[in-house]
Amino acid sequence: MPVVIVENDTSQWEDETGAVYHFPKRYQTWLAQGAEVIYYKGRIKDKTFDSERLSSGPHYFGKARIGKVYPDPKSDKGDLFALVEDFTPFEAAVPSKIDGVYLETIPASRVKNYWRDGVRPIAQSVYDAILSHAKLLPSKLETVVRSSEDDPLVFESANEGSKSSYFGTRYERRKDLRVKAIAIHGLNCKACGFDFEQAYGEHAKGLIHVHHVLPISDFGGEKAVNPETDLVTLCANCHAVVHRKRDKTLSIDELKGMLRGRWVIPS
Repeated sequence: MPVVIVENDTSQWEDETGAVYHFPKRYQTWLAQGAEVIYYKGRIKDKTFDSERLSSGPHYFGKARIGKVYPDPKSDKGDLFALVEDFTPFEAAVPSKIDGVYLETIPASRVKNYWRDGVRPIAQSVYDAILSHAKLLPSKLETVVRSSEDDPLVFESANEGSKSSYFGTRYERRKDLRVKAIAIHGLNCKACGFDFEQAYGEHAKGLIHVHHVLPISDFGGEKAVNPETDLVTLCANCHAVVHRKRDKTLSIDELKGMLRGRWVIPS
């Protein structure tokens, strides 16, 4: 069954559209892996967000699919978060009401509180009706690139291995994978445990490097990246040590061994 997911302008969660979506456990049944979803925003409450929205009124603005779902380690209420796959934005807002009629079917018993739900299951016919009013755009996931000769510590993550010629080889990276990796692995270093915000305060909130377990340059072509198994969060120091020698990228276990003083660097 398709689902409408609400994205608020302000939220207790710092989700990124099309990458990660947090939700209370009462919605777990509806937001199972593979569920098709439509993104929705309610009426604007703070005009400072006007430039970030397609409309100030209630509207739908994109479609996606729910990926793997995880328990939120920061929650003591059983909240969860889902990785979001295949996000496709709409060119223009699709209003919640067309010609005076809501696109969603509102049960008679829910007229007064239907719109309070952050996650709403909808019939396939409603899902199709919303999409019939939408013009889909290419994915807006931000991509950054780096040359194979550039500093290896650039810490934006990527859907890896798509090559293009630019006075050498450069490897395309997708921003959403960084967001997903952080949601899964957290903001502390998985080698030494360092936490930037804990050490430096609010100014360093959200700062962490995301490391590819297998270097992009070793892919030999385009490769789908699993943020749970192929990426890991590291502090700047540990990330620098991992890439200290271009002909030897350390594994995380080797790095941990060095920190414990039990790993001998081969000559």
